[in-house]
Amino acid sequence: MPVRLGASGEQAARLAEIQATLGEGLCLDAVRDGIPVLAPDPTRGDAHRRPVFALAATAAGAQAMYAIPLGDSRVTVGTLDLHRATPGRLTGRDLRRAQLVAGVMALAVTAPARGECADGRDESWLSGLTAAHGQVYQAVGMTMAQLGIDADEALARLRGRAFAQGRTALELARDVVAHRERLDAG
Repeated sequence: MPVRLGASGEQAARLAEIQATLGEGLCLDAVRDGIPVLAPDPTRGDAHRRPVFALAATAAGAQAMYAIPLGDSRVTVGTLDLHRATPGRLTGRDLRRAQLVAGVMALAVTAPARGECADGRDESWLSGLTAAHGQVYQAVGMTMAQLGIDADEALARLRGRAFAQGRTALELARDVVAHRERLDAG
């Protein structure tokens, strides 16, 4: 399950949550393959590889998307995801620039700076960024315990229910953790 560390705005955050909810998208392919995944028009080309995502992304306003891996084909720790409101390819110069930024980000994530907290504890600057997604894992754990299923099945049920309701997995997870919603055995 991808965890978003940051977003440039509401639309970028929404696109990241769509990928996490569906379990398909450019970032997942880029992490798996360790190479940039470029979709100058998400509904054309290899859209058949991620058809539901292509429709959801374009409905969210992304007419072109690009996922640049943080790392390489051996070890990839995440992606730099870019999008724009008009279809089109990245120029060679833009792609090189994005890969340079992704390289710097990979260094920042794999060798995090440490600082002293107000209470004197030593803490990584990344420690609070993934807190919200902890609720997804907590909801998966609750569902596993309630239904006697494994983590993959619990995550699939969470994603499926979220998709059916037009919500993100994170939004549904918050309700599961707060006991406002329960995933059933059906």
